[in-house]
Parts: sequence; structure tokens; C-alpha cells
Amino acid sequence: MGKPLGPHDALVVVDVQNDFMPGGSLGIAGGDAVVPILNEYVRKARWAHVFATRDWHPPGHCSFRERGGPWPPHCVQGTKGAAFAQDLQLPADTTVLSKGTDPERDAYSSFEGTTLDDALRAFEIERLLVGGLATDYCVLHTIRDARARGYAAVLLEDAIRGVDPASSRRAREEMLLLGATPATLDTLDTRTRVG
Repeated sequence: MGKPLGPHDALVVVDVQNDFMPGGSLGIAGGDAVVPILNEYVRKARWAHVFATRDWHPPGHCSFRERGGPWPPHCVQGTKGAAFAQDLQLPADTTVLSKGTDPERDAYSSFEGTTLDDALRAFEIERLLVGGLATDYCVLHTIRDARARGYAAVLLEDAIRGVDPASSRRAREEMLLLGATPATLDTLDTRTRVG
């Protein structure tokens, strides 16, 4: 994966929420399979800052079909469906960022409508390791925005799942063309470094 993990790296866990688990209102096939893998990344990235994003929609959000949007109601603020997956083991000091909170605006990227960029710059983060749900939507948009803002990006290929296989393949190709580096638990360099 290149240089070892260090203090200028951040792990970004994207939208690993109950409504995106199989059986959820917007369940993703195999979405639950990312949970134990992300837990291992959290353990291995013990020197990295950890950020976890979540859809946090008000009732009647514009992305819901009842409002003409493409999706069934999902991740409504304060509901069980909006909670992080039960077995996801995030550190106590994880920074949680809520997106899609404006009833009139959708937000796929972890940067959109959040303080993620400000927090990354405050911690002098240079490289983001990104995993979660879904490959062809929120993961893709997060990588796009990370690269546009000048961050190096690592796509955690064993810790992502998509809504649609074809669009997920296209999303992966786009992320790699944008300069994201693919990695898995087997290829992640977990040697630590100082500075």
C-alpha cells in the first residue's frame, strides 16, 4: 500500500448503518460482511484517526420516494435503522459525522455538509483509508471529494460493498483512475512510523 500507517493517516468508515445491512430498509447484499473487516482495520489502524460518517435524515427527506427521490425511507434520525451496525467496533474517540441532515438536499460524500475537511486539516491528515457502504454511492463520492481536496486516498477493497454490481465496478474503476490506491488487510502496511 505504500508508506506505513502514521499520524497523518485517517480511517474513514462510511455509513455502516443498520438500514444498509441485509434486511434493512435499503439493505445492501453482503453489507454485513464489511463489519468484521472494518473492525480489523480499526485495530490495525490504531495510530490513525478514525472518522465514521452516517446518513442522518430528517423524516420526509428529499431522497425518499415519497418526495420523488430514488430511495425508500432510510436512516431517519434517532431510529434503529440509523444506528451504526451493532457489531461495528469503533474506538471511543471516533469522530462521528452526520450527513444528509438538510431535508431539501441529499449528500453522498462524507465531506458534503459536514466538518470532515476542517477536522482533517486540523489533525494535519494527508491520507484517507476509506471503507464502508456503498461502493457506488457514498464511498465513490467520498473518494472523489478527497482527491479533489488534495488528499491521498486508499480504497479498502475488502471492506466495501455496493448497491449494484455493474455500477460498483464502474465506481471502482473511477476511484482508481482518480488516484486512489487499492488495499486489503493482507496488503496494508501496519508498521508504525513517527512523524
